[in-house]
Amino acid sequence: MEQKIYQVDAFADEVFSGNPAAVCPLQQWLPDKTMLQIASENNLSETAFYVKQGDRYELRWFTPTVEVDLCGHATLAAAYVLFNHENHPGDNIEFHSPRSGKLVVTRQGDLLTLNFPTDTIEPLALSDDIKTGFNLQPLAAFKGKTDIMVAFEKEEDIRNLVPNLGAIARLQARGVIATAKGDNSDFVSRFFAPQVGVNEDPVTGSAHTTLIPFWAEKLGKNDLKAVQLSARKGYLQCRYLGERVEIGGYGRLYMRGEIFLS
Repeated sequence: MEQKIYQVDAFADEVFSGNPAAVCPLQQWLPDKTMLQIASENNLSETAFYVKQGDRYELRWFTPTVEVDLCGHATLAAAYVLFNHENHPGDNIEFHSPRSGKLVVTRQGDLLTLNFPTDTIEPLALSDDIKTGFNLQPLAAFKGKTDIMVAFEKEEDIRNLVPNLGAIARLQARGVIATAKGDNSDFVSRFFAPQVGVNEDPVTGSAHTTLIPFWAEKLGKNDLKAVQLSARKGYLQCRYLGERVEIGGYGRLYMRGEIFLS
């Protein structure tokens, strides 16, 4: 059996930036074990699989070790593949995630915008377990549906963070978002998720469902520009809509090919 596969750099202005995601268009679902093996073999932070169902596409995401509830950059990558290589008509795609519900992607020129549900966040005590996760002291901590978010004083702090991955892996969360006000953007962030096999994610769309409402309230504005300060860097155009958020960026095709499955 031969299976098509694409690799797309998401939230990237050019190849070798943003966050690489693999995308596998399926006619029908493969066994979960096989999809996890493909994701592990790809060794990217996420591999997206989708199946067309009527006018929409069911979508699932796998890290090299687990299936996850939501992934922004791999959703953008899947939409990029559909718009540019799999003959999807029009400028709107409706995905459905069994774990996260309706997810819409729209196209304006080359810009792809995700419409995702807003995360709910609550203040969290700055426990010793959280403090030992980094070389610098955060100002505050918050808990979302799946992640812990820690806020720092300034962008330089985010650039200079050194994570204690062992300590972060022991936290009861998918991962940890570190954030601060940006110098030349509204906010910056980094994301660490050794719990799910991703020590540092280059660009994390799903984390921005937590970041956008936080910074919209803090800065008193709904339209925001964000930068994820990984080594590859990612650039995101964000909008707070209340119960939903919009997360916009570009995709760049790196590779397409075939997987040979016995």
